[in-house]
Amino acid sequence: MSEPRWLDAAQQRDWRAYIEGSVRLADLLDRDLKAKHGLTTAEYEILVRLSEAPERRLRMAELAEYASQSRSRLSHTVARLECKGLVSRGTCGDDKRGVNAELTEKGFAFLEQAARDHVATVREYFIDVIDPDDLKAVGRAFSAVAEQVAKAR
Repeated sequence: MSEPRWLDAAQQRDWRAYIEGSVRLADLLDRDLKAKHGLTTAEYEILVRLSEAPERRLRMAELAEYASQSRSRLSHTVARLECKGLVSRGTCGDDKRGVNAELTEKGFAFLEQAARDHVATVREYFIDVIDPDDLKAVGRAFSAVAEQVAKAR
C-alpha cells in the first residue's frame, strides 16, 4: 500500500477554509429559503431548473441529473412541490413510460419572489465579499472539480 499524499500546511489551511465556508454558506442559504419561502435548497434548485427548461418542463431523469439528486430522492422532492401546487407531473408525449415535471404558473410566480430574496443573500454572503478576480478563479476551480467528479460516476 502506498503512502498517502498528505496536504502541506497551506493546502490544509485552504481545504479547511473551503469546508468551513461552504458548509456555513449552504446552511445559511437553506435556512434563509426555509424561513422566507418554506423551501429547501434542493426544492429551490428544482424550481430553477424547471424555469430555465423549454416550456418549463423536463423529464424526471434529466431533472435528477441537473439537480444532483437520485431519482428516488427527486421523486419525493417533486411530490412535496406538487402538494404545494408549484410543480405538476405528467407522462411524456413521445414516451408514455417517461414522466415529465413541469413548473406551474403558481410555481413560476412563487419562484420569481424566492429568487429575488435568494440572489440578495447570495450577493451579501458570497459574490460581494469575494474579489472579482478571485471569484473568476473560484468559478474555474469548481468547474474543474465538477468535471473531475463527473468522470468518477
